[in-house]
Parts: sequence; structure tokens; C-alpha cells
Amino acid sequence: GIPAIVARSMMMKSNSDSIYLPLVARTIRSSDSARSATSSEGADFLIVNTGTADFSRVFSGAGAQHVKIPVFFTLNDLQSEGSFSDTTSKLFQSGASGIVLSLAGIQHLTDNIIERDFLKVDTTDRVPQVTYSSANALEETNNVMVLTREKTKVAGFTKLDEKVMQLIATEKPILSEAVDVIRKAAPMMEEAELLVDAASRLSEPFLLVIVGEFNSGKSTFINALLGRKYLQEGVVPTTNEITLLSYSEVDSESIERCERHPDGQFTCYLSAPILKEMNLVDTPGTNVILQRQQRLTEEYVPRADLILFVLSSDRPLTESEVGFLQYVQQWKKKVVFVLNKLDLYRNSDELEEATAFIKENARKLLNTEDVTLFPVSSRSALEVKLSYSNNNDREHHGEVLLSDPRWRSSKFYDLEHYLLSFLDGSTDNGKERVRLKLETPIGIADRLLTSCQRLVKLEYEKAIDDLTSIRDLVSGANSYALKIEADSNSWQKQISSLIERAKSRAITLMESTLQLSNIDLIFTYMLTGEKGPSAKATSFVQNDILSPALDDAADLLSEYSKWLSSSNTREANLYLECFHERWNSLVSQEESGSSDRTELVNEGEKLSIKALDGFSATAAAKVFEEEIREVATGTFGGLGVAGLSASLLTSVLTTTLEDLLALALCSAGGFLAISNFPGRRKLAVEKVSKAADELSRKVNEAIQKDISQSASQLVQFVDTASKPYQEACQRKIDWLQGVQGELSAVERKLQTLKIDIQNLHGS
Repeated sequence: GIPAIVARSMMMKSNSDSIYLPLVARTIRSSDSARSATSSEGADFLIVNTGTADFSRVFSGAGAQHVKIPVFFTLNDLQSEGSFSDTTSKLFQSGASGIVLSLAGIQHLTDNIIERDFLKVDTTDRVPQVTYSSANALEETNNVMVLTREKTKVAGFTKLDEKVMQLIATEKPILSEAVDVIRKAAPMMEEAELLVDAASRLSEPFLLVIVGEFNSGKSTFINALLGRKYLQEGVVPTTNEITLLSYSEVDSESIERCERHPDGQFTCYLSAPILKEMNLVDTPGTNVILQRQQRLTEEYVPRADLILFVLSSDRPLTESEVGFLQYVQQWKKKVVFVLNKLDLYRNSDELEEATAFIKENARKLLNTEDVTLFPVSSRSALEVKLSYSNNNDREHHGEVLLSDPRWRSSKFYDLEHYLLSFLDGSTDNGKERVRLKLETPIGIADRLLTSCQRLVKLEYEKAIDDLTSIRDLVSGANSYALKIEADSNSWQKQISSLIERAKSRAITLMESTLQLSNIDLIFTYMLTGEKGPSAKATSFVQNDILSPALDDAADLLSEYSKWLSSSNTREANLYLECFHERWNSLVSQEESGSSDRTELVNEGEKLSIKALDGFSATAAAKVFEEEIREVATGTFGGLGVAGLSASLLTSVLTTTLEDLLALALCSAGGFLAISNFPGRRKLAVEKVSKAADELSRKVNEAIQKDISQSASQLVQFVDTASKPYQEACQRKIDWLQGVQGELSAVERKLQTLKIDIQNLHGS
């Protein structure tokens, strides 16, 4: 196939935004191809593709022991339980750390076979005890089953007195409680995993994270600290990824190994003594531009028990270093500065000037007066250690180093002594190591709890604002009556104007009818009586005035009724849309109800339309006729024949004087009757006007009742529609108050725990 480096490049280009590194495998059939793949081709893991009988042969011989990457075996020719047992035994004896089978390949395996065959493996110091699980409970990932042996455990946080053990026992459940409440308060807060990891490391070695810019000499410094060239030239393959250095109990270079995780991080197991109680983490440069590497580095900083910040003498405290220190300060971590490449300074004055500059700026950046700085020459220190690496006199190794002027001039001894003193529980630094270790997860918990409290407070305030806004909307519905009344004024004016015009026409007709000049018409009303034919004026009132006016009024009121219903529905929908758009996330679909909630607005028949039900044009015309007849009868009915004769004379005489003379001659009471005619006509007009005004009043009163009823229905509807949202807001407020209480309770427990840790080594 293509070279591994080319394959990796092609896969990275195909998905450049991924935070995961592509893994490249190389298929091998011999120990030579295995060595080539791991040393020069850059493969991430190997796949041995040979017959069962050749597995052991591939990894026999000293050359295969230089393979430092995972090895997978294809078990294609398993035919029976016996062949499986024999094969697995050979694999584990050859140094395999596990086997991977497809689900199709394990269908004939049972719990008994797995238990028997794995327990048969001969466990020695070099081959750790294998672990197994039920075949039905083994982890399945992408149709692959992984059977693994348990890794050799690294040394833990050892030599602890009873008080420390009690504190750890007290701290763990509190941290677990903190994790639970943090996940409850902020389910999306990924940083909770930092706390989980830090809590799990309470009983593990002290975690020393080494940071600094690329080319600041971190690798040389770590090699000098470990006493061998592990990084770059040694077993550790790269310094471009985060590398966790842990202790391997076997003091043999052949067993030292590195494992690469999918996110690019390496875990290396080395035999350096300092790693027994202290894990080292080598990070990419603070000035790297890869977001994935920066993220991994920033995730390790919170979990660090102590941070060693390596600065280069030729460029101390660059912009990227200052930015990284500001990030470190957020987690309130203890930082020890290492000024590397000491030999670049020409004299002590230059060194003092540089150290003063670093300390002054570090105090400001970290907001502390306690700044620890060690100027060293890591390269010189490493060269000295390597020159004495073959010295078997371990007991006097320190004295031999001190006798070498190169070791003394490197000033590495002071830094090494400082770090090693952390491993001695009787020293102040050893006590501080315990304190730092115990405070690491508490510091993470403090930061996360503060973030959660801030988040919960914002959510609580928002929930209060939401509930207030909903209640304000409900209260605002009460003003709908005023709004709709103002909008309906034009309708009322149109209806009132229509009635007023009809009234005016009827009155005009009555006044024009009831005149002495129309005496013949008046006599017609008197002579025909109630059973006589309808007069022309009466017919005109009914057909030309009242009936058209009533039809127009009914149409207008019908349109008004539709407008009022439409306005009510539109207003209700506006409230529904507002509730849905602003607070839909608070309630479920069942709680908020169906989309057509406007059915809650019970329209019914409008009172304004029913107001015309009691008014008939025919009946009104008859009343009109009766009023005219009553005026005529009341005025001329008592005159008798003489009066009528005189009245008839007035119709033919040409002057008023002649009229009066005729009346005077024909009847002594005629003049008195005529003088009462205007008053009777006025009363009739007032009756017509009063009837029209009464109708107008009834219609307007009905309109007002319709408005009041519509407003009341809307208020009831809005109140009903808002209840699920109000209840949801109130539930959220109650829940957030409970979470705030839980956060505060955990915070108080952590504060008490911090006091206990501070007083741990008190008198």
C-alpha cells in the first residue's frame, strides 16, 4: 500500500476540521516488517496477518521488542475451541496485550471457554494477569469485541497518614455530589468531566504539568529530570502532542512503551524513579496554532496539581506565554517558573535583570506575591547525567554529580531538590504536595460551581422576567375593552346616523302632513277611521323610510358583529403567537393545547343584532298613522257640522282674514280648535322622535354590552391560555431555587473541606 505518512496526510485533508487524528495501520507478516513499520514508516498500529502457527515466530527474537505501537492479530483460521485456546495462549506468551474479534467470529465462544482459556495464561512479572468478562456483557464497539488484559497499575498517592486518608474519604463523596449538582444545573457543561477525572486521580500520583513555548527546551528539561533521553530521541515519539509520562514497575527498556489515544494524546510508561509518585505531562508549545492541541492543553491545566512553566532565556514572557498565564490564573494554580538556557546569559547581572523582570510580571499576571523561579541549563544537566548513566554506584550518585562543575553550573540541582522534596511528606514541600493534590479537584469544583451559580442566577432572573411578562400580558387583556370601544366608535356613529336620518325624514313627513293646507288629507283620516284605507304618507313612511333604514341598520350591525368577532379572534391569536414564540420551550404540546385555541372564545349571537328584533317597519308605520289620526281627531273632531263647514270654507277662501271670518260666522269654538293644532302636532313629532331615540339608545346599549362581553371573553381566554406557561415558569423558578440551594450546600461543604485541608498539618 501507500506509505503511512502519505495515507495520514490524505485522511487529514479529507476532514481537516476533525479534532481526532487519523490512525494508519500497516499489515505485516514478519518481525522485520514490524520493526520497519514502527520505526520508519510512522504507522500507528500493526495488523499481523499470518497463519496461527506463525504468530509467535513474528514476535520472536530481540528485534521485535523494539515495536512500541499496538499490535492486532487476525484470527481467521479458528476452527475449534482447542485452536482458540492454543492461539490465545501463544499470543499472550508472545507479549500481546489483547485480541480483537468480530462478532461473527465469536459466536461459538461461551463464558466457560473465555474464563478457562484466559485463566490458563501463565502470568509472570512481564505478563500481567488477564481480565475477562461475560461473553454477553463484553463491550461491543462497531461490531468488534475487545478482550484485554489489565495494565500494570502505576504507583499511587502513597505514604499517606491517617488524616489524609480520612480527608480523601470525606472529599470523594462531596466531589461526587458536586458533579451531580453541576450536571443537574448545567447539563451541557463539558468541563464537568475535568472534575470527574480530577476526583478519580486523588489516590494517583502527583500530576506535574509542564508548559512553555515550542523550542523553549521543555523536552530537554524533562529528559534531564528523568535522567535519560526519553523525549524526541527516545521512546516518546513526539512533542507535538500531549504526553502523559507514568511509571512502569519493570526496570527494563524493552517493556517501556507508549500508547496513542484517538484524540492524539500519548500515554508513556517509563521506568524513571521520579515517576513512582509523580506523573509528568508534556504539552505542545503555548504558541501552537492547532486548536485541537490547545484544547487538550487547556483541559490538562485544571487537572494539574503543579504547573512548571518553562521559559527560554532568549525570549522570556512572550505574548503567547502571557496569554497562557492569564488562562492559568483563572484556575488559581500554583506555578513554578523554570528559566531555561541559563548559559545564554553572559554574566550574573543579565541573569538578575531577567529574573526580576519575570517575577515582577508574574506577580501581576498571577495576582500573587509568591513567585518561584529557577534558572537552569537543562542541556548541561542532561549531559552530566548521561555521562554518569552507566555508574552502578547508585548510593553515591548524587555526590558524584555534585563533584562535577558542569552539574553545579547548570543550577539544576536546586530545581531537582525542590521537586523531589515534594515527594517527602515530612518536608514543607511534601506537605504542600498533599495540600495541592487535595485542593486540585476542589479548585475545579469551585470554578464550575461559580459558573453554574452564575448560569442558574441568569436563568432564575429570566424565569422571573418571563413570569412577570406573562402576567403583564394577561393584565393587558383588561385594556382590550377600551381599545375595542375606541375602534367601534365609527360603527356606532354610522348606525346612529342611519337612525337619525330615518327619524328626520319621518318627522319631516309628519310635519308636512299635519298642516291646515292639507285639510282634505286630515278629513280623510277623520272620516275613514281605523278601518279605512292607508293614507299615502303612511305607506311612504313604511316603504320608503322605515323599511330601507331597518335593512341598512341590520346590514351594518351584521358587519359590525363580524368585525367584532374578527377583532376578538385576531387579538386572541396574537396572544397565542406571543406565548408560543417566547415561551414554547417551557411547555409540552399537550400542556399548551391544540393549535386552534380560539375556540375558547365563545362568540354567541351579538346583542346589537337582536336589538332590532323588536322593531317592525309595519308596526311603526301604523303608529305613525295613528299619531296623525289622533292629531286630526283631537283638533277637528269637536267642531261638528258647522265647524266642518267653516273649515271647508277656509279651503276655498283666499285670505286669512276671510278664513277667520268664516270660522267666526260658522262656529264660536272653531278658532279655539285651530289654535290647539300646532301643539298637538308638536306632541306627535316628539313621540316619533322619542321612539327613534329609544331605538338608537337600545342599539348603542347592545353594542356596549357586546364590547364588554367580547373583552370579558378575551380576558378569560388569555388567562386560560396562559396558565400552562405561568405554571411552567413557576415550576422552573421553584426548580432553579432548589438547584441554587443545592449549589450553595455543596459550596459550603467544599469551603469546610478547604479549611480542613489548610489545617491538615497544623499544630
